[in-house]
Amino acid sequence: MNYLAHIYLSGTSKGLIFGNFIADAVRGKAYENYSPEVQKGILLHRSIDSFTDAHPIFRKHSKLFFKEHRHYGRVILDVLYDHLLAKNWHNYHPEDLRTFSQSFYHMVRDFPEPIPQRMVHFFDKMEEQNWLFEYADINGISRILMHMSRRTAFPSDFPAAVPVFLAHEASIETEFFDFIKALKNHVSKTLDRLEKS
Repeated sequence: MNYLAHIYLSGTSKGLIFGNFIADAVRGKAYENYSPEVQKGILLHRSIDSFTDAHPIFRKHSKLFFKEHRHYGRVILDVLYDHLLAKNWHNYHPEDLRTFSQSFYHMVRDFPEPIPQRMVHFFDKMEEQNWLFEYADINGISRILMHMSRRTAFPSDFPAAVPVFLAHEASIETEFFDFIKALKNHVSKTLDRLEKS
């Protein structure tokens, strides 16, 4: 799952949301340098990633992109799953996506703990181009994938995955609904475990 899903699955706790957002930039036990609630967000992020990568629906869908993009097909699918979440946002959240996105950017700016230095430029771009809202539009997804392509150290054409996705969108979307239901259940159990630890 990509940024929108991670933020959404964190619920309303600012610490959980912040930790879940910065988790990819926090290596190993460095998460222990953060406040307890942020630590939980980082650990939740890692648990979501592990669950997602191992889930049969995600593995099935990622195979559609393996021939062209190899293991980066999973990264692309993370973004496409965020598109499906954004597209069906009204089924998952009472707040409209534009308002939700702006609230998130403001929360990160105002949060008492700084985001990792390596994420500063990335977050500036995310906010400037409103990526969370862009996820809802397939053209926005193409732009985000193009931005990701430019960040790789090798020639890549991530937007080429979009026509493949559109050709299978109906079946992917149907199975995505089953996947997100299972993921939400996993998140609930993970949060219970983190609260008790």
